[in-house]
Amino acid sequence: MNSLTEIQEFLAPKKMAFAGASRNPKKFGGVVFNELIKKGFELYPVHPAASVIGGVACVKSVKDLPEGVDLLYIVTPKKETLSVVRDAAEKGIRKIWIQQASDTQEALDLAKQHNMTVISGRCMMMFAEPVGSIHNVHRWFSRVFGTYPS
Repeated sequence: MNSLTEIQEFLAPKKMAFAGASRNPKKFGGVVFNELIKKGFELYPVHPAASVIGGVACVKSVKDLPEGVDLLYIVTPKKETLSVVRDAAEKGIRKIWIQQASDTQEALDLAKQHNMTVISGRCMMMFAEPVGSIHNVHRWFSRVFGTYPS
């Protein structure tokens, strides 16, 4: 499991690619994308079919990201995660966060083979400040039951 310091270091730049952003604001990828924008994050959505999400121009693949985008948040269906991690490795991205329920052992193994720093098994919304609503409740329960990172 990742330490709280690793999580905070990942979130500190507030600039990241977002694979799995959804055009539908009610889907998880749309909700999280819009929340992170409201929290002041500079996001680069990766979507194979959309040209714009939430008013932000998309790239078709991680390989198409501009230079200087060094962090990648993945919230894709499991069947797509390995391909996204493979593209990130080819692009030279070394820090990724794979949203819980998007991770697969194959994707985690590939990231490890490429010496990537990976955060997984965690919901970013419990850590991206300010934490509000249901995510704050989840964070509280995580602390109470001893699963919150130290």
